[in-house]
Amino acid sequence: MPAFDRYIGIDYSGARTPTSSLKGLRVYMAEVSRAAAEVHPPPGRLKYWTRRGTAEWLVERLTEKCATLVGMDLSFSFPQSYFDAHRLAYDWPAFLEDFRRHWPTDDDDTSVDDVRTGRTGSGAARSGSARWRRLSEQRVGAKSVFHFDVQGSVAKSTHSGLPWLRYIRDRSRGRVHFWPFDGWEAPKGRSVVAEVYPSMWSSQFRRRERTDDQHDAFTVATWLRDVDKDGSLHELF
Repeated sequence: MPAFDRYIGIDYSGARTPTSSLKGLRVYMAEVSRAAAEVHPPPGRLKYWTRRGTAEWLVERLTEKCATLVGMDLSFSFPQSYFDAHRLAYDWPAFLEDFRRHWPTDDDDTSVDDVRTGRTGSGAARSGSARWRRLSEQRVGAKSVFHFDVQGSVAKSTHSGLPWLRYIRDRSRGRVHFWPFDGWEAPKGRSVVAEVYPSMWSSQFRRRERTDDQHDAFTVATWLRDVDKDGSLHELF
């Protein structure tokens, strides 16, 4: 029997500001008996999702009585070298708070580049080396979260997305399990948010007419649904 009722895949984007309409930010949702389909932002003046709008929508979904598994394509934390260099405790909630104080990229008019150039925030006090990678990144060949301005970089997505993880965590009122930081095993029936790397699975699914960003979000929602239905999800967490 599947552990979840609903699966959401998000291909994230660190472009521009939290209130910018971003073509590269895509959301797909599947259910146990329903294939993944794209979720568009609420009707209005914006054609594409914003980071703020995505976070607010996720909070609404995650506080519903529907066990939901969310996969987001951004790094949820930094390498151990970062914590050691800045003398930070190995504590994820404290890390999110500290990061947001230095990188306020959830402010409506603030981009990652605004902090990088010193226009706002204090990013220089919480920077890192492009040589620093987590074990998970080394294993799959992913780039460092500090490797900016190169193809395939997740640096901007991560530096723009971490404050929104804090936002979602705070507003979900303890009803969501952020894996693995809240524990390796999620309580039965609780919604889960986890970091994903779509490139691991995207070749398993036909691209059809989807853009790269759409296909990555589709891949995440579909793969999570498939492994939950066939019973192999429990091998992962």
